[in-house]
Amino acid sequence: MTLKLHCFGESGHSYKAALALELSGLAWEPVFVDFFGGAHRSEDYRGLNVMAEAPVLVDGDLRLSQSGVIQQYISDKTGKFAGRPEDKYEVLRWVLWDNHKLSSQAGMTRFLMNFIPEDKRPQEVITFMQGRLKAAFTTLNTHLQDREWIVGDGLTNADLTCCGYLYYPEPFGFDRAGWPHIDAWLDRISALPGWKHPYDLMPGNPSDRA
Repeated sequence: MTLKLHCFGESGHSYKAALALELSGLAWEPVFVDFFGGAHRSEDYRGLNVMAEAPVLVDGDLRLSQSGVIQQYISDKTGKFAGRPEDKYEVLRWVLWDNHKLSSQAGMTRFLMNFIPEDKRPQEVITFMQGRLKAAFTTLNTHLQDREWIVGDGLTNADLTCCGYLYYPEPFGFDRAGWPHIDAWLDRISALPGWKHPYDLMPGNPSDRA
């Protein structure tokens, strides 16, 4: 059975789940969520996911939201990206760190800087958020200084979650050149067979609304 991922191209949280699916080898297909058209607030979508968010994975009668949960489900289904048994909690630690300290900040900052009218962009909030992001980038860059992957010796959900927003071209305070260990790590991920850029992997692109 083909899994369905309700997602949209601009969503880094969706990208984490989509990339895990693509690299896992599972049969899956994206289902476009017109987030900017308000589709996630509709009664139908809330019926699918009461949290009114993307992504949502559908596998038969199973419905899952939250990218970290979806990534874990993919690991449970395929045996991939979980790392070694002794790395279980270290992988989870980085997934939770990313959700609280990196992706949550990056997603909001990118949205405020690129997807609302310029005259409504709260510059003081953006500056504050970029300060928080700089601290997160420092943590990740330092951790990757002497290692190829975040946990263990291969790709895990820790990598798949932390890279979620870092391939997007829209500015939000991240310049790969300023973070050499993150830059090299992102190159390693994008060199994996089957890797795709978020705008190539999922439907939905800012140019669609231009």
